Amino acid sequence: MDHDNSLGFQILRAIRRIIRRTSEHSRNVGKQSGVSVPQMLCLKAISEFPEGTEVTVAMVAKSVQLSAPTVSRILDKMEKSGFVVRERKSKDRRRLCVSLTKSGWQRIGNLPTPLHEQFLKRLEILDPIECLGLLNALERIVELMDAEDLDASPLLTPELEVSPVSRQ
Repeated sequence: MDHDNSLGFQILRAIRRIIRRTSEHSRNVGKQSGVSVPQMLCLKAISEFPEGTEVTVAMVAKSVQLSAPTVSRILDKMEKSGFVVRERKSKDRRRLCVSLTKSGWQRIGNLPTPLHEQFLKRLEILDPIECLGLLNALERIVELMDAEDLDASPLLTPELEVSPVSRQ
């Protein structure tokens, strides 16, 4: 039996192409914008809150669907790069707020469209039955790879910054 053309190997090749596309997009984002995909998503999230909102790490985490500790580490890097500032603004001095610096706002203007947004737009035009079939097939692949217990946000990013969120 020719393993190279078996259905199993064809499926693995398709999965590998998805992984490579995600990695390639991530590298391109870094080259084009100077930030990682998780940083890009956090920048966008912060910029999309209404003006005057006291934005917290928890709010950004919820918006990008990552854990607060993960977002906090991403914000650490962005603060060192001068894109965000964290400060205590409100009457409640325990509350740490995040805001974009002038440099952060300038960076927003150079951000490409995230891969997951491009993907979702294309998915919207498919027949819902086809989408359900894709979901069922992918969920089955998740089972076959023993990946059911892995938590994953719906963001297409290979970065190590996106660490598992503990389940409670």
